[in-house]
Amino acid sequence: MVSDADREGFAAFLLRMRTAGIDNKSLMSSIEAIPRRQFVEPQFHHVAMGSRTIPIGCGETLEGLDLQARILHELDLDAGQRVLEIGTGTGFTACVLSKLVKRVYTVERFKTLHGEAMHRMRHLGIGNIVSEHCDGAAGSSEGPFDRIVCWAAFETVPRAFVEQLVSGGRMVCPLGPADQPQNLVRMTKVGSRFEREDIGAVRFQPIEHGLPAFL
Repeated sequence: MVSDADREGFAAFLLRMRTAGIDNKSLMSSIEAIPRRQFVEPQFHHVAMGSRTIPIGCGETLEGLDLQARILHELDLDAGQRVLEIGTGTGFTACVLSKLVKRVYTVERFKTLHGEAMHRMRHLGIGNIVSEHCDGAAGSSEGPFDRIVCWAAFETVPRAFVEQLVSGGRMVCPLGPADQPQNLVRMTKVGSRFEREDIGAVRFQPIEHGLPAFL
């Protein structure tokens, strides 16, 4: 059951998005359909629909809803697409994506986060997500994909991902060292290369290679 607080939070989120010039009705409907409070600990329920970053397990964080929506908007999604997500986290964005595209492939290096996210997906009855516990720094063998989104920063343009996209496919990710300003970039595959467009300044954790020994 949707609470008054959820309705108020979503209404405030919609207003922020419109102020930012994002009026993507299908994306907003998909976000509304996924109960974000179920993806954060109870002490953060009151800020679940807000713009602030929220701590989650394994020392990771859940980006604020405004930034998540902006990134998903930049992917330019449609119903027939196959999308790769690097960094499942809580599973929230994979569930939102599942409402917008044909199939979502999501990878997570932390076994704990992977297991919790899969539980939430099953609870919501979502059947078009393929979730893997693996090192996603090099992408996935399930490609090529129409879209790729990564929730961690690459230091330089990840040119190896060109081969994992269809012609005209798009990748959105942060770019830059962890200790310096980063850019959110939108990269489109043209031939055997990327055409890059910088979207704005962000700050994300750097992408990690390999699987952790614990967690």
